[in-house]
Amino acid sequence: MQSCKLVKLVSLSGRCCSIYSVTKLDSEQDTLLDRFIDENVNSFKSETKELVSRLHTIGHKTGARLQFFKEHEGKPGDGVCALYDFEVRNLRLYCIRYGTQLVIVVGGGCKPKNIRALQEDEKLKKENYFLRELSAKLTERIKNKEIWFSDDDLDLIGNLTFNKDED
Repeated sequence: MQSCKLVKLVSLSGRCCSIYSVTKLDSEQDTLLDRFIDENVNSFKSETKELVSRLHTIGHKTGARLQFFKEHEGKPGDGVCALYDFEVRNLRLYCIRYGTQLVIVVGGGCKPKNIRALQEDEKLKKENYFLRELSAKLTERIKNKEIWFSDDDLDLIGNLTFNKDED
């Protein structure tokens, strides 16, 4: 896993849910959500705008309701899921959902119609497996009390930087 840091997206976060993304420390200043938007806005403008709008709504009005997500996109218990509007849509945005109050969005891409599983698309596989690894490291840090949730469960507190040389 590349060195990265979790960052709160203040414009999308609100009283109902906090939205976080990841910046990769080795290469970019933009978050992985920014990269996802840049990669998809030209080909899937309305879907990209709808996903960002959904994140804003989650943060400010509804919280991270289960029906907004497709669960079990990773290993059992890792919280990896996908945010989407409708099953027939092209884009898949991978995230980790912590209840209704905190979501970490990473990236994703276009799900080609001719594939049945993410492993058949190299980009989706790469994004998904990165998130699985991040989820495992987050879970370990939460267990070790290096990261914890704020009293209102809307923020992650502690060491939010992950180095590629860590075990």
